[in-house]
Amino acid sequence: MTTLTDRPHTALLVIDVQNGVMETAHDRESVLANLVTLVDKARAAGTEVVWVQHSSDELPRGSQTWEYVPELVRREAEPLVHKLYGDSFEDTDLEEVLASRGIGSLVVAGAQTDACIRSTLHGALARGYDVTLVSDAHSTEDLSAYGAPPPAQVIAHTNLYWKYQTAPGRTAGTVETAEVEFGVEAPA
Repeated sequence: MTTLTDRPHTALLVIDVQNGVMETAHDRESVLANLVTLVDKARAAGTEVVWVQHSSDELPRGSQTWEYVPELVRREAEPLVHKLYGDSFEDTDLEEVLASRGIGSLVVAGAQTDACIRSTLHGALARGYDVTLVSDAHSTEDLSAYGAPPPAQVIAHTNLYWKYQTAPGRTAGTVETAEVEFGVEAPA
């Protein structure tokens, strides 16, 4: 349904599944298994896989912590977007990458739930994209020592509110990995 013109295609957006981010991620192994499944499903259906990679003081570009986890290997032809901010659209070429491929619908997975995932979900919806969050394919670290709820609650809350998110002319919601069906494109 996207409000973006001539953008009938869908992409899987894999956000920040980097060594330093996933090192202490909640339910790491299960989330990574679901991410591998999603990437495989997208590739098998001919759906674009777009990778997003964060850089910061904790994730210096080119470092081992900055690299994607070894379980996920990006293919050379798959776009890689480098970012410095939570929202994957902010000061990056993500919009250009998606526009050039006619993408108006995003399936979002990765890390961290309470930072880059949330920021990107809202950034995409505000920019006119249809945005589906894969409810069992995102994670975060335990920040309860700083006053945050435990990670399972952060993830559950994000899934709850995104499931019911709405915006004029756009769709949002959640789906589990097993329910994701790539290759079913929106009408042009």
